[in-house]
Amino acid sequence: SAIERNYIGRQEGVARLSKILNFLKNAERHHGAWSHWIFPETGKTKAFSKKDDGGDLVETAFVAQGLICVKQYFLDGNKEERQLAALADELWKGIDFKWYTKGENVLYWHWSPNYEWAMNFAVKGYNECLIMYVLAAASPTHGVSAEVYHQGWADNGKIKHHAEYKGIPLHLRHQGDEKGGPLFWAHYSYLGLDPRGLKDAYADYGVESTNQALINYQWCVDNPLAYKGYGKNSWGLTASYSVKGYAGHSPGKERDLGVISPTAALASIVYTPKESIAAMRNWYENKKDDLWGNYGFYDAFSGTENWYPKKYLGIDQGPIVVMLENYRSQLLWNLFMKDKDIKAGLDKLGFQYQKK
Repeated sequence: SAIERNYIGRQEGVARLSKILNFLKNAERHHGAWSHWIFPETGKTKAFSKKDDGGDLVETAFVAQGLICVKQYFLDGNKEERQLAALADELWKGIDFKWYTKGENVLYWHWSPNYEWAMNFAVKGYNECLIMYVLAAASPTHGVSAEVYHQGWADNGKIKHHAEYKGIPLHLRHQGDEKGGPLFWAHYSYLGLDPRGLKDAYADYGVESTNQALINYQWCVDNPLAYKGYGKNSWGLTASYSVKGYAGHSPGKERDLGVISPTAALASIVYTPKESIAAMRNWYENKKDDLWGNYGFYDAFSGTENWYPKKYLGIDQGPIVVMLENYRSQLLWNLFMKDKDIKAGLDKLGFQYQKK
């Protein structure tokens, strides 16, 4: 996106990406998966929690989604660019998705060289992890069968579940959350995977994500907990910094803590352009001193608590940039969806999708 919009030159972009990918190449991996945190000086695993000190397949899948976009963008470039594309391809194909099934028809989130499968987190839908299953099915080196998706992620069809808020329906089981859960569930899997017209036996993912965003918006407009600053031009609940540490904010009396996370509304621009742009304009034009810094909008704020920390979280800033670009040009969607391995994976799982 930065290269396309001339924020940086193509050569500078190649140099930056080469540095990132070479770091990933030399970083510690666990059956092909990177850890949630990595020590930047050494590339060694930094424990996320006591037993989460090994491979994190979900975070690795988000990295792989980006690697495939890098590969496709530079595939037909000069020699240095083709080398970068080849490295991106090598890195994602090195992820051993099959290992993370533990021989079962489901993917497990974690594996540790010290505790092995002690985290015991079998990933079942629906949340931010759809992309992991698509990539696992798509991998030409360590691919999994369609049964892993249908029996594991879709839980033999139990992923289907009807809920609604103010007449806005959901058709998947959002981890038991009847109002859709934190909004990053509508973002992370779809940074490269194009949700428009993406359908399988269980849902239309463009419709599901749009409705999750609309429920999130409508909850903030209704503002049943009477928090200060909520409304049509200021909305968005998702996982972010919070008034007491970190929290997975979402619609609902227990999970709405009065904290708005700009990434929630801004990264939803592909689903709710009118509502997202209204929030963007309001925050920039009327709250800029509190909410805007060198890297865009800060991560979270609370009018009720008069809490305006000048802090960023990379995993929240990233989806804003990517989804703004997808809204404007569909750049990342087009790159990801034209990859032949991705097409093969989607076909294996029985998806309908826009052909690139």
